[in-house]
Amino acid sequence: MIKTIVVAASENNVIGIDNNLPWHLPDDLKFFKKTTLGKPVLMGRKTFESLGRPLPNRLNIVLSRSKQALPEGVLQFSDYNEAILYLEGKHTEEVCIIGGGVVFANTLDLVDQLFITRVHTSLENGEVFFPVINPELWTSVWEEFHEKDEAHQYSFTFQQFKKVNS
Repeated sequence: MIKTIVVAASENNVIGIDNNLPWHLPDDLKFFKKTTLGKPVLMGRKTFESLGRPLPNRLNIVLSRSKQALPEGVLQFSDYNEAILYLEGKHTEEVCIIGGGVVFANTLDLVDQLFITRVHTSLENGEVFFPVINPELWTSVWEEFHEKDEAHQYSFTFQQFKKVNS
């Protein structure tokens, strides 16, 4: 099973402020949807709460050690390994890990690829961060730059990285 992180992060790795994305980038939201549609999305409790609802046309999996009241169809597991074992038992081809900071930090060494939307700004008031990736462990396989415009307050670059074979 392919394990993929999908994240938008500023130049200084900020991914969240006040339990929300610190920007509104419509093309990034479209990219996120295209990348995750039809695949299970695995996230922490705070990320799920920030979404406000399950993401449609995806199996939503929430990681939390305490029992949550979740909408019908949303699965909860106490840890990453338990969720992965469940998905492997269902012969899942790919899972997308979508946040937040603790989940990313705990899974970065375990995933196969990264889709990072690098938002070209630095934010000083960040509260949640994406971990720094070790360039010796990851190789860039694709990127696509987008200039800021009337709909996008920052320039950004879609990036795909694959884990270097060890």
